Amino acid sequence: MPKLLIVDDSALMRKHLRMIFEETGQFEVQTARNGRDALDQLGRFEPDVITLDINIPEMDGLTCLGEIMTVSPRPVVMISSLTSESAAVTLEAMQLGAVDYVEKPGGTVSLNIAEARDEMVQKVRGAVGAKPRRARGLVDRVRRGHTEIVSRKAPQPATRVNGCVLIGVSTGGPRTLEEILPELPGTLPWPVVIAQHMPGPFTGPFAQRLDRICALKVVEVAGPMPLATGHIYIGRGDADVVIERKLGRLAVNSVPSDPSLRWHPSVDRLVRSARDHMPADALIGVELTGMGDDGAAAMAELKEAGGRTVAESESSAVVFGMPAELIRLGGATLTLPARTIPGQLVSWLS
Repeated sequence: MPKLLIVDDSALMRKHLRMIFEETGQFEVQTARNGRDALDQLGRFEPDVITLDINIPEMDGLTCLGEIMTVSPRPVVMISSLTSESAAVTLEAMQLGAVDYVEKPGGTVSLNIAEARDEMVQKVRGAVGAKPRRARGLVDRVRRGHTEIVSRKAPQPATRVNGCVLIGVSTGGPRTLEEILPELPGTLPWPVVIAQHMPGPFTGPFAQRLDRICALKVVEVAGPMPLATGHIYIGRGDADVVIERKLGRLAVNSVPSDPSLRWHPSVDRLVRSARDHMPADALIGVELTGMGDDGAAAMAELKEAGGRTVAESESSAVVFGMPAELIRLGGATLTLPARTIPGQLVSWLS
């Protein structure tokens, strides 16, 4: 039975979280009241997965996470409020090695935590066995400074788009994207559109974070935008991102999430919308780390129709769910570790 360590400074929150996970009968649970207590328990309790509050006393969540990943790396799920400020901190936590995050219940804790129960259990269960890791080379790239990155930004041409790269990603995605996207050159001839499963308040700060380290211009899709070379488009969270035709030209747009689909922004919906307006051989699908199977069926159909697809390999995927399903369906043209995907895209498009 997996061991779960719950780290939270609120005695009430610890009580409710412990009750939720113990009632599943799937976890052996221990709690810690702060970061130092959590570090003391690493050796004694040897947890298989940890839930960690962003805001804890004595040692804040980021510092505690950094220590965990240095001393004894293991899957960590952050508990964060859904605000722009918390989103920036949570994204930093994902870069440090956290596998996933869940929304911190507010208001009446006992009521709101019950509503979030299923998501919490699903994400913590999915994190068990995940492979925590730092994104390769990101720290060095950031240390080179913002000026160098800006100097490599591609111009914003109004040229006709001949094709598009479609990326689907979920659990473990932020740091995987921070490993892949900065390696794409500003001269990449096709734009990139990404469906990353995320809450609405997170995708704006995430796009801004990526824009600071990428040669291509990174923007959040909050409404209709022309699909243009030199851009990476991040679908707005809690909605779906689609490709459509407006006034005779291709555009990318954020639309209300389809309630018949389980995850949002939906990878399946993105890929199928692109196929409605572009030939299969003008599309490349990339299925990265994540729980579930979102995007696998649509990308398998894309490959069958003559498009090219990449599944991230198990060796680098934080959670080998989505790419594994694409491989199982026979829908992967290639299976590659994350670090080699940028070079493959450049090779295909050169």
